[in-house]
Amino acid sequence: MSDATSFILKDPQEKDFWAKLRRVAGRIPFTADLLAAWYCAFDPVTPGRVRAILLGAIAYFILPTDTVPDFIAGFGFVDDATVLSMAIASVANNIRPEHRARAHAAVEKLKG
Repeated sequence: MSDATSFILKDPQEKDFWAKLRRVAGRIPFTADLLAAWYCAFDPVTPGRVRAILLGAIAYFILPTDTVPDFIAGFGFVDDATVLSMAIASVANNIRPEHRARAHAAVEKLKG
């Protein structure tokens, strides 16, 4: 596991998440928020309700079928961004500075 992902717990969808993120990170402006949500969701001190909300938004990002297919240029990730932003807004006080710092470090690593 890389330094950027060392904070997370093992999850069956982990490979799917990181594979998709590597493919699309350059095309989505919400990469840092998505990663902050990921790190918060897998932080053992995050309350279960918060984890469930964030994992639902992350699952929506990972799933190949969603409301607006990701391959549609300019619009493909609008629904993913909307779901994620609503989830983050509802649990924002649980996403700690350390989650955001790890997210920014991971974004830098993804940029290569």
